[in-house]
Amino acid sequence: MGGRLTAILDLPARIDALAAEARERVDRLLDVRGIEGWTDPPQPLHGWLETNFGSVEAVRHQSLVRVTNLATLDATIFAPLRARRPIDGPTPVADLATEIAATQGDPFCDPLSGTPADPFGRIRGRRMVTGANAALADAHHAVIVFDEHDPLAFDAALVADLLSTGRSWAERAKATDPGATRYLLIWNCLWRAGGSIVHGHAQALLGTGGHHAAVERFRRDMASHRQRHGAGLVEDLVAVHDALGLAEWRDGVATVASLTPLKDREVLIVAPPGTDEREPSVAAAVARALLSYRDRLRVRSFNLALWRAPLIPDPAGWEEFPTIVRMVDRGDPSIRPSDIGAMELYGTPIVGSDPYDVIDAVRAT
Repeated sequence: MGGRLTAILDLPARIDALAAEARERVDRLLDVRGIEGWTDPPQPLHGWLETNFGSVEAVRHQSLVRVTNLATLDATIFAPLRARRPIDGPTPVADLATEIAATQGDPFCDPLSGTPADPFGRIRGRRMVTGANAALADAHHAVIVFDEHDPLAFDAALVADLLSTGRSWAERAKATDPGATRYLLIWNCLWRAGGSIVHGHAQALLGTGGHHAAVERFRRDMASHRQRHGAGLVEDLVAVHDALGLAEWRDGVATVASLTPLKDREVLIVAPPGTDEREPSVAAAVARALLSYRDRLRVRSFNLALWRAPLIPDPAGWEEFPTIVRMVDRGDPSIRPSDIGAMELYGTPIVGSDPYDVIDAVRAT
């Protein structure tokens, strides 16, 4: 491929250089394949290719890497050249800050009159307040509305407040409905991430029955991995990323730049089983990742989700389940076309970003 190789393209060589124990762990968890592809650009196209991709040779010979998690079957194709694709579409947003400011006065700017209340009332955090979502997606479904309108005006204190307020809401809802134990906290920042209202807000859901499908599927994958290999899936996952230079540890909490991201720059915050998400170490790790997103990687729109065991003491079958926060970049809000297509829905996600750039940003924050 023309130009400098990105770090992710060196992944097969990094794996080959590992010591035996680390290599064994990688081999039982990941299938990593280098892919070489060629095209034959016609002469009239050369100028356009040089303008958009840097050189004709960069398009003529391309290197990719496909990574598959053998336990979960999550997979990603890393195709660095795709980050430079020209994108047609409607006129982009000229100034994001101006567009955000123009939405002042939306219903969340006065949440006490702009959102319904839950039957048990509202939970007030230090810098946010809950309301009931007008369009429920579960028996209990809250919007957690930030005092600050700008959804990107967050700091470490707001992140800690969000984890605390969301959990307080869940505990209050559970007190009125003891069978509701599966708790999910999500944050869709801006329209690229599915946020229908610009004003800063997150959501919390609580319901009965089995956990949300993605969480339950991961729990089953953990059990299957333990049965097949006698090893913990999460321990292997974190250790493999650590061995390959893609994990950062602080106060017992790991931050991982995923080798099988759903989309660009996916990060996982992983704390030991039974860890309360309100613990300062977890809140600090989540805040560092979000601040590195905003301030170093220039991410403006993202999805975030908290995965945790059901809200009951010592739930059977969940003994090994960690506290995990997942977040992913959803692309430039100034670009209107979607970042998800048929490959993401029905094939294998394709990303143009490099997880080594992501972990470098986290380490520097």
